[in-house]
Amino acid sequence: MRLEEEIKQTKFESEWHKLSVNIIFTYHWIKDHIHTFLKKHHITMQQFNVLRILRGQYPEPISTYLIRERLLDKMADVSRIVDRLEQQHLLTKKVSSDDKRFLDITITQKGLELLTVIDKDFPSLVHHYYALSEEEAKQANELLDKLRGTDPAEDAKQCS
Repeated sequence: MRLEEEIKQTKFESEWHKLSVNIIFTYHWIKDHIHTFLKKHHITMQQFNVLRILRGQYPEPISTYLIRERLLDKMADVSRIVDRLEQQHLLTKKVSSDDKRFLDITITQKGLELLTVIDKDFPSLVHHYYALSEEEAKQANELLDKLRGTDPAEDAKQCS
């Protein structure tokens, strides 16, 4: 459905304004789908992100500092997320032998098994994306990368 129909608004200051609203609307639409999908597996989006980071690092441990750097949601409370995942036996944490100020975090076998189950079910989450061809998905990725890579000060000069 078109953005105008979804939010019942037809007037935008410009195509850039409409793009901004469309990105925000689409972000929340995707986030709601992911939340519903992960709820079946009893984890949050942030917990899922941490587990995927740990799986990518496996079998090597990683510090909470490095997890924080790699998270998609930079505002997430990594310590709290790690504690909850540890309570569910999805990861282990121990004081680093290299630096006592840091924790070494490692995904457990149970955490790896959960991600395997989620991976098998993942196509049901992303089936909406197949409305785009692979070439369109590539173009959308390139455009979003381009959007994030621009300097807002330079953009303001160009708009003046």
